[in-house]
Amino acid sequence: MALSMPAIMKTTAARLSALYLLLFAICAVLLVFYMTSLSARMLTAQTQETINDEVLGLARAYQRGGLPVLVRVVEQRSRQPGANLYLIADVNGQILTGNVQSLEPGVLEAEGWTTRPFSYRRFGEGALERQRNPVADENETQSGESEVQTEGEKGHNAIALVLRLPNQMIMLVGRDLGEPERFRAVIRRALMLALGMMGLGGLLIWFFVGRAALKRIDSVSEASRRIMGGDLSGRLPVTGAGDEFDRLSENLNSMLARIATLNEGLKQVSDNIAHDLKTPLTRLRNRAEATLSGKHKTTDYRQALEATIAESDQLIKTFNAILMISRLEAGYSSESTSRVDLAASVRDVVELYEPVAEEAGVTLETSVEGAFVVEGNRELIGQALSNIVDNAIKYSTDSTARPTVRVALERAGSEIKLSVSDNGQGIPDDADRARVTERFVRLEKSRSQPGSGLGLSLAKAIMTFHNGRLDLLPGNPGLSVVMSFPEREDR
Repeated sequence: MALSMPAIMKTTAARLSALYLLLFAICAVLLVFYMTSLSARMLTAQTQETINDEVLGLARAYQRGGLPVLVRVVEQRSRQPGANLYLIADVNGQILTGNVQSLEPGVLEAEGWTTRPFSYRRFGEGALERQRNPVADENETQSGESEVQTEGEKGHNAIALVLRLPNQMIMLVGRDLGEPERFRAVIRRALMLALGMMGLGGLLIWFFVGRAALKRIDSVSEASRRIMGGDLSGRLPVTGAGDEFDRLSENLNSMLARIATLNEGLKQVSDNIAHDLKTPLTRLRNRAEATLSGKHKTTDYRQALEATIAESDQLIKTFNAILMISRLEAGYSSESTSRVDLAASVRDVVELYEPVAEEAGVTLETSVEGAFVVEGNRELIGQALSNIVDNAIKYSTDSTARPTVRVALERAGSEIKLSVSDNGQGIPDDADRARVTERFVRLEKSRSQPGSGLGLSLAKAIMTFHNGRLDLLPGNPGLSVVMSFPEREDR
């Protein structure tokens, strides 16, 4: 997708690149100027120290032999390669000896260190310049300006220490500043080169990295438009790079998968309600029609109304179970959570169902030792366990041996497992064991038993709400339903 420059600058990648480039450039400029200033001060300090040493040496020469010895030493040192600046002038500032041909005006008027760098020209440079450019030299002569000032303005820069000798003659010892100036020039060129490379690098980074990021954003936007158009099977692209775009796409894909699952569950609920609740509603209508079709005693009408109320209560329970399952599967519930002792919940449920098991001729056993604490809702856990124990009692009566239901609680690693096992015929087929946890699913052999097919569905939803799972395992014989809870970390 081609973007204009204003549109490009509105992108996050371009803004970040420009911001980082500006920040780095400011830091680089400040660092370079700081290092340049520090290096210049260090070089100046070294220069002054060198000049002081030279002055001490010349002072000893003057003390040893007076002005003749001093002049001889100055001439000797001024002829050496890379020599400092040496100058001896009379009281009026006329240069007598040394390697300096001219100075800018005012340098020799004050004693001590020069307040600022001054311009000068070494001995012999003026003649060489006139040989190279005779026309310019003729013009300078005709202008009437002093030779010292003209040549000084075109010379080098230096700092110096000016001293007045006891006979009022002037001595100057200085050092050329060409080396610090060359250092500054090198630093400036390096800075310009670094800024140019940073600018080029920023453009390359934007071109290769920013454009790739924009392409990925465009692909995500295109996939989002398809999903918003109603295609919930679409997914955002994942390149496998493991970056933030992949993590965002994976999270959104998980969200879309969750939405698709909820939509499918809603569709199944609607289909199950239309199919499975049609029979009890038809039975209610037929009973009412049969009661009104002829003359009956008052007791007959009363019995018909009582049966209708009982059937209506069962329908209300079914609807409440459906609503509870939907809320739990959607991750929303008004139920609060707290510390729950599973051992106490098991004892309460077993105590509640002992009369039911005894009436059905089923032995109800428990195996619970110690305390098993989880984070959850005591009422929901009790309801799930009650549904499972009720199913185990109902479907263990067809056992060839003595019907037995066993409730056990044990710790397995970081999980607490609550299992309800019976020795009935069980569910041998793996596909049937996976299918019975769906809403309104009842196997053929269970059609003779009362129920709506929502008990295990509700138990599964309750376990999902508690970040656990519900497993149906073959008992050999019978069936074992295992509720696995994550154990509290602060145990």
